[in-house]
Amino acid sequence: MTHPRLSLNQATIKYADLATALNVTRDAGYTSIGTWREPVQEVGLARAVELVRASELRVSSHCRGGFFTVPEGSERRASIDDNRVAIDETATLAAAGAPGSRAALVLVAGGLPDGSRDLIGARERVGDALAELVEHATASGVQLAIEPLHPMYASDRAVVSTLGQALDIAERFPADAVGVVVDTFHVWWDPQLLSQVARAGAGGRIASYQVCDWATPLPADVLLARHYPGDGVIDFDSITRAVNDAGYTGDIEVEIFNQEIWNTDAAEAAARTATAFDAAVAPYLTGPHLEVS
Repeated sequence: MTHPRLSLNQATIKYADLATALNVTRDAGYTSIGTWREPVQEVGLARAVELVRASELRVSSHCRGGFFTVPEGSERRASIDDNRVAIDETATLAAAGAPGSRAALVLVAGGLPDGSRDLIGARERVGDALAELVEHATASGVQLAIEPLHPMYASDRAVVSTLGQALDIAERFPADAVGVVVDTFHVWWDPQLLSQVARAGAGGRIASYQVCDWATPLPADVLLARHYPGDGVIDFDSITRAVNDAGYTGDIEVEIFNQEIWNTDAAEAAARTATAFDAAVAPYLTGPHLEVS
């Protein structure tokens, strides 16, 4: 068995369909998986529920919603509507998962609209979108989880770059409806990180803790710059202890975007992920292993 809090995010084995991903995760000794919308939609939600339930795995999060930064118009309306569908998916999959599953929908804010330089306005539209979605999320028992992304993605993927910015938005809403994701790849560099993790924990807003490593030089496509924990420069000791001390007791996802790892056999990648987690992250976890609801 792998560490009881370790979850394999589907992005780490990107080329596996949902059934294969669930089988690989379970057979590698994991007890939890983070699902992605595209593989779920390929088989349909009803079939996905059957597969998740049969796997007896927990669902640690569902990726991804968001992309809220375009001005009002048909594209924005379509995005809001699609996020309502994502909320429904999240609630349904979490209900199908084993006890301890978490109904957390990971949100990527979205980048600057084409032709725009208005970073502040784009960020404000993220909060406006959440205001439209929070009632549906609350009614569905889903926590919307804002994931700040590294600033190198601010123009094209996420205008929310720090945990503090994510919390400034999240704190406009009830904690059970809107939280944040702490992803080491995106926030390890932030000089205010540890204090912001404590702030997130005090407010009950840590929806997910995701880990992978940062190594240089970065590849030409910086989206694929993630590595196994321990293969780069991130200090998992201080960050993991901070998240732990902030009261987060849920699953910890390893989420890796890396072409070489994607090209690896899924079972091999799952095994390598568990080994890396045990060496780089697990030693800094203390207290309860999992908060099972």
